[in-house]
Amino acid sequence: MQRPLIGITTSDYKSHLAWWFDWFAVWRHGGKPLRLSPSRPLPAYLDGLIIGGGDDIQATLYGGELQLDVRLDPARDALELALLERFIPLNTPVLGICRGAQLINVHLGGTLDPDIYTTHEGLKRRRTVLPRKTVDIVGASQLYQLLGVTWCRVNSLHHQAVNQAGQGIEIVARDRDGLVQGIESREHDFLIGVQWHPEWLIFNRPQQRLISALLEAAKRCQQSATP
Repeated sequence: MQRPLIGITTSDYKSHLAWWFDWFAVWRHGGKPLRLSPSRPLPAYLDGLIIGGGDDIQATLYGGELQLDVRLDPARDALELALLERFIPLNTPVLGICRGAQLINVHLGGTLDPDIYTTHEGLKRRRTVLPRKTVDIVGASQLYQLLGVTWCRVNSLHHQAVNQAGQGIEIVARDRDGLVQGIESREHDFLIGVQWHPEWLIFNRPQQRLISALLEAAKRCQQSATP
């Protein structure tokens, strides 16, 4: 059987280093990574989908207040919403990473906190690819079952966060400041979003189990589609 095809959304200007981590995260667990960006054609099919990290999501998509000092990518917003509209009904496994978790929530009618440092007074700024933030995970959740831990240390590169959950979405992880760090769908086999970047934590076993679980779900999807 061929490696399952995993689409990974990015901007058109993502750095080669950041893409390498995306590529390696999928390849090492048996997948075939496919870069998806606004300038590239949509694939005919996918066995799995990762909505990756990146710029802020337009406030108009979730009824938020416009932020003047942030970088946006409307073309990427449109691409990712179209991908979710197409592949979620097919029960294609989807993992949202950082911005990707937020985009999944917005797609399903949820809202975002546009700037956690404005809305949470005194919040300590943690912007690092190193695992410096502690996250608690709901014990009965799918995320807990996949990671195998009730808490973990993660990196933090965001200033937006999930606020109100979208349709069918459960909040299953928060950091010690109470900010949402993990979501999952009650209505799909594998539709999970995490606010951190597991692809950067290449030696962290729980985080690698999350990516491995996506690939296993994609393999099952691939097998079910084979005549």
